[in-house]
Amino acid sequence: MAKRDYYEVLGVDRSAAPEEIKKAYRKIAIKYHPDKNPDNPQAEEMFKEAAEAYEVLSNAEKKQRYDQFGHQGVNGGGFGGGGMNMEDIFSQFGDIFGSGSPFESFFGGGGGRARGRKGSNLRIKLKLTLQEIANGVEKKIKVNRLVPADGVTFKTCNSCQGTGQVRKVVNTMLGQMVSSSTCPACNGSGKVVDHRPPGVDSSGLHQKEEVINIKIPGGVTEGMQLSMSGKGNAAPGGGAPGDLLILIDEIEDQDLKREGNNITYELYISFIDAALGSTVEVPTIDSRVKIKIEPGTQSGKILRLRNKGIKDINGYGQGDQLIHVNVWTPKKLTHDEKAQLESLRESPNFKPRPEKGEKGFFDKMKDFF
Repeated sequence: MAKRDYYEVLGVDRSAAPEEIKKAYRKIAIKYHPDKNPDNPQAEEMFKEAAEAYEVLSNAEKKQRYDQFGHQGVNGGGFGGGGMNMEDIFSQFGDIFGSGSPFESFFGGGGGRARGRKGSNLRIKLKLTLQEIANGVEKKIKVNRLVPADGVTFKTCNSCQGTGQVRKVVNTMLGQMVSSSTCPACNGSGKVVDHRPPGVDSSGLHQKEEVINIKIPGGVTEGMQLSMSGKGNAAPGGGAPGDLLILIDEIEDQDLKREGNNITYELYISFIDAALGSTVEVPTIDSRVKIKIEPGTQSGKILRLRNKGIKDINGYGQGDQLIHVNVWTPKKLTHDEKAQLESLRESPNFKPRPEKGEKGFFDKMKDFF
C-alpha cells in the first residue's frame, strides 16, 4: 500500500511553518494516542503514521529531501522514518506534549516512562557506478557502531529515581515555580551502569563491526543523503539508537554522462560515414546497441534512444539517451588521399549550403529539453 503524502497526513500546507506542523502533529497524536484508544489497531497505525510524518517534516534537512524527492528521498528501500515503533515515537517525540498533558506519564514526564537520549548518528559515503544508480542496487557494507556490551548490568538512577527527569523548585514572589530537566546522571534513561566488563565504556557500550544490508533505489543523485532508521550507534541506557546516514557519491563513467535523468554520449564518426551513412555500435547503461547513421548526417545532430536513461526516483517515467554526433576530420592525409579530396573540392555537392529552415546546434538542443 502506497504511503500517504506527509503533508496530507498532518493536514498542513507545504508552506506550513514549523510551529504549525508541530501543532498539527500534537492534535493528531492526542486523538489517536494508545491510552485513549486501547486495543484499537487502526488508531495505533494512524498514531504511527502521524509520528513518521512529523519525524520528517520537523527536520529541516529531511523535509528538504522529501520536498524534492518525495518518499524515496527519505525512506526509499527501507530508509527514513518508515517502520517506527512505539518506543521510537515515545523516546523521540514525547516532550512535544509538554508538562501537564493528560498523557504526560506515557511520554516520560513526571514519574512515568523515562525518555532517554537517542544514540548518535553514523555517516558513511557510498560510491556507486552509473549502472547502479540507474537500476538501483543492494549492497552489504561493514560499519563499526556502538552496541550494548555483554555482561553489563544496570541499576535505577538514584538522582531521578528512574524517571529520567529531575525537578527543581524555586521560591519566587509569585510562589513556588517547578521546572524539570533531563537528569544529568543518567542522561534521561533512568538507569546507570552497575557493572561493566573491561574494555566497555561508562555507558555500557562497545564498538562492534556489523554487516548491514542496504537497498539503494534507482535514480538517486550525487550528494543525496539517505537514512536508515535505527542503524546508528546504540543509546546509553537503552534509548532509541541513532540513524545511519548514507551520502551518495557517483563514480564518473568513462563513456556516458548524466544530465538529470538523461544520459548523453559523444559519438565520433568519419566524414565518409557521415556522407554515405553507416551502422555504428554505441554503449548504453545496460549493454551496447547498434544505431543507423543516415546518409548526409551533419555534425551536431542529436539522436535519441528512448527510455535508455535513468528511472525517476519518484516513479515519473525514465529518461532517454541522447547521442551527440561529431564528424571527425583527419589531421594527416597521404598524398593520394589529398589528391582524391582535391578532385572533389570544386564539386557542387561538396559546397556547404545549409538547407532552408535547418536549425543550428543550440536550437536543436532546445528541442530536446
